Amino acid sequence: MTKIALLFPGQGAQAVGMGAELATELPAARALYDDAARILGYDLAKLCFEGPAAELDSTVHSQPALFVTSLAALELLRQKSPDATDCFQAAAGLSLGEYTALVAAGAIDFEAGLRLVQARGAAMQAAADATPSGMVSILGLERAAVESLCDQSRQGEVLAVANLLCPGNIVVSGSKGACQRVAEAAPGAGAMKAIPLAVAGAFHTSIMQPAVERLSAALADVTIRRPRVPVVSNVDAQPHDDPDEIRRLLVKQVVEPVRWEDSLRWLLAQGCDQFYEVGPGRVLRSLLKRINRTAACDGVMG
Repeated sequence: MTKIALLFPGQGAQAVGMGAELATELPAARALYDDAARILGYDLAKLCFEGPAAELDSTVHSQPALFVTSLAALELLRQKSPDATDCFQAAAGLSLGEYTALVAAGAIDFEAGLRLVQARGAAMQAAADATPSGMVSILGLERAAVESLCDQSRQGEVLAVANLLCPGNIVVSGSKGACQRVAEAAPGAGAMKAIPLAVAGAFHTSIMQPAVERLSAALADVTIRRPRVPVVSNVDAQPHDDPDEIRRLLVKQVVEPVRWEDSLRWLLAQGCDQFYEVGPGRVLRSLLKRINRTAACDGVMG
């Protein structure tokens, strides 16, 4: 029997034009963007559909934009393949996508989830503005080698593993100077490539610590229910059904590494054999294929 898991993308998957076709063709998707405008106080649909890219890419906007667009894609999946949305057995989301997964699993309602994501994006943007920092994707090295590279490049600044995406694809985060040093040193350590990422700051490290208090306060005001299916936490690559534990881990997530490879391996170990990437981009399909070539994963938005 097929076991379905839904995967939701994180920051970086956004692109100008995303969701425009969905909103035109699917009233349920259009309604999400209309609700978002009321909740956020600005025209999120116009920003997603028309840009400008610099504004859409800012952390404070990209997180709500991806959250709403991914849930619009879920409405498309519901129309095209109702069995997938009615009968999925597990979900996971990359960083921001964990919030989308929790909404899909019935743990958080749409409005509360969007307000949370808005608060998260603003808090993370403020922390990034306070400390010039960034992220670098290191390709072709395993974790031990990347950690050794961080040790050599840190020089008293913050530099740490931030995203464990798949074998040979690890992202590090840190101060601007440390990121520059690690990018320059990576080829000499055997990396295929070191790619600085276009992000606001060092997500999933201690540089995001100022965001913790604001996010904790926002989460304290939100009703979280037990998810109707397991939702894998980025922090420990395990599902949790206790609302207080979910809150604690969502806060911890902004300063801890994202264990995406381990999350996918957990889903595969549970017997999940049909995955859907629900939202913009193709990154999650690509990462899954690097972990298990035979796993079926369809994109909902293309």
